[in-house]
Amino acid sequence: MSAVTNISTYRFAELTGLKDLREDLITLCKARELKGTILLSSEGINMFVAGDAESIGILLERLREISGLEGLEPKVSISDKQPFNRMLVRIKKEIISFGMESIRPANYTSPKIAATELKRWLDEGRPITLLDTRNDYEVKLGTFKGAIIPNINTFREFPDAVRKLPEELKDQPVVMFCTGGIRCEKAGPFMEQEGYRNIYQLDGGILKYFEECGGDHYDGECFVFDQRVGVDPGLRETDYAICFACQAPLDAADQEDPRHVEGVSCPHCFKSSPERMAERIGKLHEAISQATNPLPGSISQENRRPVNVPAAHDGRTLLETLVDLFPQISPTEWETRCDAGRFVNYGGTVRGKDHIVRGGERVVQVFPTDVEPPVSADIRVIYEDEAIVVVHKPAPLPMHASGRFHRNTLQHILNEVYAPKYPRPVHRLDANTTGLVVFARTRHFCRMLQRQFLEGSVDKRYLVRAIGHPDQDTFFSDAPISAEPDVMGTRVIDEIEGLPSRTDFQVLERCADGTTLLEAKLGTGRTNQIRLHLWQLGWPVAGDPAYLPDRRIGDRQTLDPESPPLQLHAWRLSFRHPMSSMEMTFETERPAWCC
Repeated sequence: MSAVTNISTYRFAELTGLKDLREDLITLCKARELKGTILLSSEGINMFVAGDAESIGILLERLREISGLEGLEPKVSISDKQPFNRMLVRIKKEIISFGMESIRPANYTSPKIAATELKRWLDEGRPITLLDTRNDYEVKLGTFKGAIIPNINTFREFPDAVRKLPEELKDQPVVMFCTGGIRCEKAGPFMEQEGYRNIYQLDGGILKYFEECGGDHYDGECFVFDQRVGVDPGLRETDYAICFACQAPLDAADQEDPRHVEGVSCPHCFKSSPERMAERIGKLHEAISQATNPLPGSISQENRRPVNVPAAHDGRTLLETLVDLFPQISPTEWETRCDAGRFVNYGGTVRGKDHIVRGGERVVQVFPTDVEPPVSADIRVIYEDEAIVVVHKPAPLPMHASGRFHRNTLQHILNEVYAPKYPRPVHRLDANTTGLVVFARTRHFCRMLQRQFLEGSVDKRYLVRAIGHPDQDTFFSDAPISAEPDVMGTRVIDEIEGLPSRTDFQVLERCADGTTLLEAKLGTGRTNQIRLHLWQLGWPVAGDPAYLPDRRIGDRQTLDPESPPLQLHAWRLSFRHPMSSMEMTFETERPAWCC
């Protein structure tokens, strides 16, 4: 391949007709097989282009025909190969982003100092301050000896960095510099606005200094914005590469480092898996805070909840189906809701109490505009990867829509945070129970995890404070629990038709206040299982509003946030990861009531 001519140049000038000019330049560059980037703005042009010498000359002739770009002279270098992959011509607000409209280099720039003059000043030891206006990743490759480094990540941070400089610099000669000079065209006038009275900008930047003066008074190399990455004072390409993740220049040792993955990371920006997860979780907590301030259910609005008709109810009336599916609500209440037109299909057609339902049909219940009861929103993500999310659920907080709760639920809040890909609950906790809950990121992973729960291979342990002192240190209950809800949605012990259930208990501490701290291990996962088993044994859970001492049933299920807590906490959970099959164990700190 013949030698490739590389040019870079900029010019601040008031340009008009940018859209037509863009199309003209794209057509010319593609026809001549030029590659690189041209930035157009009402404030001027900035460009890096490479191709054969004849085509570069034709491009420059076209640009010099534009008012304000007459005499445009680029920096020229020769390379063995094309450093750019494609040709881009873009219209931007600024050709170098600074964010201060009062700075207009086409009208005024600070005095320039030639490279040879700066070298003479430095040779003579004149008392001047050198100020590097480039970003940190550029400075890593090299800079002038003794220069002030502003420690900025973008040029937009430069004004704040200037305002932090020592006040005495305003009366001293300050020579600022950058790669080719474009930044200084804006940085100089800004510093003059800030009260600096003796500002100079290095004409042509570091590259011009290398060309005319070599490497005297300079340490290292100069970062350049093409595939060469860096050039030495002889303007020869060096062995540096660039990290496309953080833009840091990489020497040979950096490139051999195992943390360097091309296009992904380097030793300067590499983060371990725990670090990356901690960063993700921090962002999730910010999103949770936004989703819960205010609580979604605190805003009065209509809510809708589907009722899925089982096959066994095919051919029955809507009223009969509702009474059968939700026995905790009185038939009179269901009839009242039907008569009020609160059941519709997805097309909005009202379904009355005598509507004959079909198996698989979905009827929507409409709830009047209302505000939901408050809940605790102190939701914390413990672990997250591409397959699972492990959450520390606060209380009171229902897992899903039920009763008076529609949007003040853990599921609704996580849906808001993870939208549009909603996490799927693998198992559930009661609204008043705190602790660990697992969600799956896909339906497939959810089924894999739920199979472990059904097979009994998941180790679920709870901390619970019971009222009374059990006689034995270890004991269990295998009383079968009803499949259908009773009063207020509570469950009952049903020796005839109940579901097989088992909970094992271990006494941790018998307390002086008449309560006992227990560890409970679930052998099955029935609704209210721990609470009901302890209640049936005569040692109800402290703070339980539903299963009261002396085998009584309370008048509510979900506590208020200000109420004393239900002293039941899911503190330990072990299962196999659905992707790796690796055994994973999660534990939480003990809640305040069990310390």
